[in-house]
Amino acid sequence: MTIDFPSTGRSLRSLVTTQGTLEISLMEVAVLEPGPHEVVVRVEASPINPSDLGLLFAGADMSRATVSGTTESPLLTAPVDVNALRGLSARVGASLPVGNEGAGTVVAAGSSETAQALLGKTVAVTGGSMYSQYRTVDVALVMVLPEGTPASAGASAFVNPLTALGMVATMRREGRTGIVHTAAASNLGQMLVKLCGEEQVPLVNIVRKPEQVETLRALGAQYVCNSSSPSFMGELIEAVVATSATVGFDATGGGNLASQILSAMEVAASRDATEYSRYGSNSHKQVYIYGGLDRGPTILTRNFGFAWGVGGWLLPPFLQSIGPDAVNELRQRVARGLETTFSSTYAKEVSLAEALQPEAFTIYGLQASGEKYLITPQKL
Repeated sequence: MTIDFPSTGRSLRSLVTTQGTLEISLMEVAVLEPGPHEVVVRVEASPINPSDLGLLFAGADMSRATVSGTTESPLLTAPVDVNALRGLSARVGASLPVGNEGAGTVVAAGSSETAQALLGKTVAVTGGSMYSQYRTVDVALVMVLPEGTPASAGASAFVNPLTALGMVATMRREGRTGIVHTAAASNLGQMLVKLCGEEQVPLVNIVRKPEQVETLRALGAQYVCNSSSPSFMGELIEAVVATSATVGFDATGGGNLASQILSAMEVAASRDATEYSRYGSNSHKQVYIYGGLDRGPTILTRNFGFAWGVGGWLLPPFLQSIGPDAVNELRQRVARGLETTFSSTYAKEVSLAEALQPEAFTIYGLQASGEKYLITPQKL
């Protein structure tokens, strides 16, 4: 049984050519018939997350991007630096679909009872290739949205909410009691503020602008530090002392922010020490880098002893580590809080074609707080 099942639909594709050029275009692709445990989703909303931009832009110099073709079928091209090209050999020549998550209506379903039960439902979807008008996916990759929830409200139901929940769960698994989070005024950061308030988890928020401090305080954040303030380090140290936070999640990656967080943690751990140790405190301090807002080197100034670590943190490995039952519990938690704890806001909605225009990609490509874009694939 189907509602409206076309044979083809438009899909946004990213290609790196052998000549070192990025090409982003719209392709007409076949909509696959659903297998027994699959459904076809008419995609109505899909967010542009920072995690999407690496695949979309492939490290190209977007300041030199140009757009040709027509309004309905634009072709975006940009040069890829030779150094970046060396790390992209596995994708050169491959036209890759983009978009980690989205939401829409199930318009066709496979023969299984589980698939048939989804027909006509509004669902959130993960699994890639969501910058498409239609997506055929396994039922395990969809989450039914509460009745009456629009696709735009459920489009960001996976990446940011599960990341926020994953950060809190990681803190607890490691036996820690507080978190430091950077780029805290983002949609994810605001979710984390609300979640930590509900869970009574001490949270230190790091932002870059005074107005972002006020935004988070309005949500109930107690500790907000502005990294552009001359008194930043002093404020960060006092916040870490107050929260006893020993784990940080850093969205910037480059620069010295991770080092500053570790230094503040060391000062907090050593403040009440009665005896000097040349090796620093025994308190283990950890910063996980989970983003790349700053593509420069990560700079560490070793003034935080020897009990420390810096590593990467990604959502997919975390979800794999906790198992399907725990993942399902987290999804249910997200579904209950889509319009409260895990709500998202967007600066602008654009069609697939509009997403390739300079007035769009020059803004969402900055990954600035408050400039999150939503793609609406059904918009012409």
